[in-house]
Amino acid sequence: MKKYYTRVCNFYYGNKSATLISQNKTLPLRGNNKISFNQIEIISRNSKKIVNIKDIKKLPIFLKKKITNDLKIITKKNKNFSNLKFNNFPNIMGVLNLTPDSFSDGGKFNKKNKGYQHAINLFKSGADIIDIGGESSRPGSKNITSEQEWNRIEGTLKRIEKKITLSIDTRKSDIMKRSIKFGVKLINDISAFTYDSQSIKFLSKQNIPFVIQHSQGIPATMQKNPKYKNVLLDIYDFFEEKIRYVRANGIKHNNIIIDPGIGFGKNLKHNMKLISNISIFHTLGFPILLGLSRKRFIKDLSGKNDTKERLGGTVSSSIFAMMQGVQVLRTHDVNELIQGIKVFKNLIKN
Repeated sequence: MKKYYTRVCNFYYGNKSATLISQNKTLPLRGNNKISFNQIEIISRNSKKIVNIKDIKKLPIFLKKKITNDLKIITKKNKNFSNLKFNNFPNIMGVLNLTPDSFSDGGKFNKKNKGYQHAINLFKSGADIIDIGGESSRPGSKNITSEQEWNRIEGTLKRIEKKITLSIDTRKSDIMKRSIKFGVKLINDISAFTYDSQSIKFLSKQNIPFVIQHSQGIPATMQKNPKYKNVLLDIYDFFEEKIRYVRANGIKHNNIIIDPGIGFGKNLKHNMKLISNISIFHTLGFPILLGLSRKRFIKDLSGKNDTKERLGGTVSSSIFAMMQGVQVLRTHDVNELIQGIKVFKNLIKN
């Protein structure tokens, strides 16, 4: 049987959105009156069609039933967790790499007290949560041992402990176990629990919120000719399968975030397809996280190679994602991104 996917589109923002909702002309996205929509795109592996929400009743019975059920998911509020407020998005996740070899800021914050101070600065700049990592996942990076990873992050974790909200960027269950003792409130595993088979068992016992990220391959090889039949729908199917997997492993809570993994086993065409159609993932019913900060696609589109010169592309792509209702934006440049978002939100008030 042909499978259909529902992508919300044609968004309205701010006061205009609230007015249209009150007039029953649009539907709120994730229960937020400040962003709403009046169209959906119905997609299959060989077709797609945009339909106004008022015309859903004209669809064939089986399709009308599916779309109606999808809209219940798309318009329902997400419960807040890990200091993230999903009815007032976007939330900002600041990046703290305590590595010598991360693609953008490797070696910058992994000495003395620089990591701690940068975390405080990110928090003061407005980050809702800080994502701390001790292992690089840049294309071509190599694995390190748990002890190496822990030695990189332990001192900073101890200093930060419970002062600000932290997530831990790790693929290893033992790092997860150690880090939650220092108040970590979110697990961010780029491998989606495939690297360490003990990770899912740990999560099933702790009841801690976590991110499911898509990645094709491992960091060492993921950018060597990645291929998909349909990158958008393949990754959507991946998330459906992963949700079934975590449920089968005894995880019943909904404190889950999904991340399509921009740049993780994707070329420029794949990344553009995902970002342009990111609103399809609202149909899964979980908050969406995007890490666009200083990524290679910005260089590919703009011609700027130095990762320090990708701020403009980071802000513009992040605001585009916010306009599609992405709830969490992961960034190195917290102050600058928040500035851009504040200006955008004030402009749409008028």
